[in-house]
Amino acid sequence: MITNEGEVLAAIYQALATLNEERADTDQIEIGPETCLFGEGSVLDSLSLVSVIVDLETLVSDKFGRTISLTDDRAMNHVPVPFTDVGALKSYILELLSA
Repeated sequence: MITNEGEVLAAIYQALATLNEERADTDQIEIGPETCLFGEGSVLDSLSLVSVIVDLETLVSDKFGRTISLTDDRAMNHVPVPFTDVGALKSYILELLSA
């Protein structure tokens, strides 16, 4: 199966939208390709990031028929860190799916 950037980006946006459904109207995350997920300027706390990662791993498995791990040693040592923003996460997932 050929995976395109749009499909992966849609999965990330879906995971973030699911998180938004659980948040107050005044605490919504602005979702876009430059949304900061981890580190300075992050819109997520650690628990929210874990929730997004778990949802995203499930979405990728369901949509693409491939199991990926976003929290293994490879991800933690990857440069750039896959969780800095949506764009970095998209690139990392595409890398995992093409392996």
